[in-house]
Amino acid sequence: MSYDLLIKNGTVVDGTGAERFVADVAVNNGMVVEIGKLGSDATEVIDATGKIVCPGFVDPHTHYDAQISWDTLLSSSSEHGVTTVVMGNCGVGVAPCRVDQREMTKADLITVEGMSAESLTAGINWQWETFSEYMDVAAASRIAINTAFLVPLAPFRTFVLGEDASERGANDKETEQLTQMLSDAMQAGAFGFSLSPMNQHIGWQGKPLATRLASDQELKAYSNVLRDLGRGIIEVAVVKKIGTLGQDEYDVIDLLLAESQRPVSWLAVFNRKDQPEAAANMLAKADPLIKRGAIPQVLSRPLTAEFSLSSNPLILADTIAGQVLFNRPVEEVAETCKDPEFRQQLRDNMAQGAIYAGQFPSTLVQSVKNPQLEKYVGKTIAEISAGRDTDDFDTFFDLALEDNLAMRFVGSAANNDWERIPELINDPRTMIGLSDGGAHCDMLCEAGYATFLLGYWVREKQVMTLEYAIKRITSEPADIFGLKDRGRLQVGNPADIVIFDQQTIGSDVRPTTRYDLPAGAPRLYSQAKGIDRVIVNGASIYHNGEPTGVQNGKVLRSGDYQ
Repeated sequence: MSYDLLIKNGTVVDGTGAERFVADVAVNNGMVVEIGKLGSDATEVIDATGKIVCPGFVDPHTHYDAQISWDTLLSSSSEHGVTTVVMGNCGVGVAPCRVDQREMTKADLITVEGMSAESLTAGINWQWETFSEYMDVAAASRIAINTAFLVPLAPFRTFVLGEDASERGANDKETEQLTQMLSDAMQAGAFGFSLSPMNQHIGWQGKPLATRLASDQELKAYSNVLRDLGRGIIEVAVVKKIGTLGQDEYDVIDLLLAESQRPVSWLAVFNRKDQPEAAANMLAKADPLIKRGAIPQVLSRPLTAEFSLSSNPLILADTIAGQVLFNRPVEEVAETCKDPEFRQQLRDNMAQGAIYAGQFPSTLVQSVKNPQLEKYVGKTIAEISAGRDTDDFDTFFDLALEDNLAMRFVGSAANNDWERIPELINDPRTMIGLSDGGAHCDMLCEAGYATFLLGYWVREKQVMTLEYAIKRITSEPADIFGLKDRGRLQVGNPADIVIFDQQTIGSDVRPTTRYDLPAGAPRLYSQAKGIDRVIVNGASIYHNGEPTGVQNGKVLRSGDYQ
């Protein structure tokens, strides 16, 4: 028999958790047709001797909703072997959107997801108004990898309520309209909906993100859509303080579970060095919810971010004091940062368990604009404050002001206890992901979470088997989102395949900077190591770290999985 593609002599890890085995993999018409000892009659033959051959990775948490307008390769996730992404997380997105609501929609992406205003203005093509039209535009653009879409509630509520979406809950008539729109989106192929009640998520004109104003009655109505259809998932960014699951947050997950009778994926469980048992206690509290289908998301490495006070003070977004720094000119931000009353209020907020509490001493100076401050690059705030008559908190703000707020810092806000990360990534109750691909481009890039898992935790630290690690980033997220034909290298499934060298696969914790966003804006980029091929629906989209020019992804639609 002749094949389109034949992968010879590879070590197959099929994504189910089963032991690896040496075999050939044959592909025809984008599908895996045979696995075993096969002949060599094929249009293309790849010698995978000594390499791992496994399913493409499934990333459950990305924000490429805007980026697909200008980067259909969806870099850098695709370079790391991700062949399927879930988009529309945390309640924010770009559809639906009326012409006169584009600025409001962009504001959500800028303030919640840290995207560049200039890039969004230059890059989004706005060829849609409804959500189904948005999915159709994505399908027509031939994105390099497969995409599954969640319905983000912020633009949905804005579409119906306008500016009132950030002021109040929907009335009965509006809720009925929103419910019908969600049903229509699900019929068009959405995989569920997403929201965020987190108080650090702010949008248009510094007002609360529209999902925060959704009433319990609204959430029940939306959840009932999924219940009645018998498909879909809810994603909710719910945890306001790292390492703590508050009762109000517990209650939101409980409501969504009860009313939808569907899985609820929630953000997030991180460890924190200053509270060693926080993550374990959080999972213990959430266990009754987890048993009913609540799935906590975790990251495979520390959440390390680059930031400045001029462009994106996201580390302060969960404090009442810090929120006044958003959407304001640099001059006004600087005056606020000088104000002793502001600093005291921020100290008080930090003491209540804010995300960045306790992290100022270890914060690193990454870069400066003022040449006289070059001596501080590469030093921590603690090291610098030791030579000043100020504490670490004031030193941080004083340094930023001395550089007219242009100084960039690096800090680890969460998962900063390396020794306890294996507890989270080995726990079968959790889902590994949280790449945030496409978001916070000037702050972080976790697109390499899968390659890091396989390189650092599997090869170097040996905290889990290769088979289990691959299962955790392939079939497990695929099953959670109902993508039953993805995440497994099996006959009859689409040929989404990664071929990699187990001895070299990996990615660095610290990304590099590229200036390739629309309008020349910078972004952090994670480069993959050790990946020989990334194959999507039977065609190689990456070979030895370079894109082939082939873009073979599909927009996946939930109705096809019934």
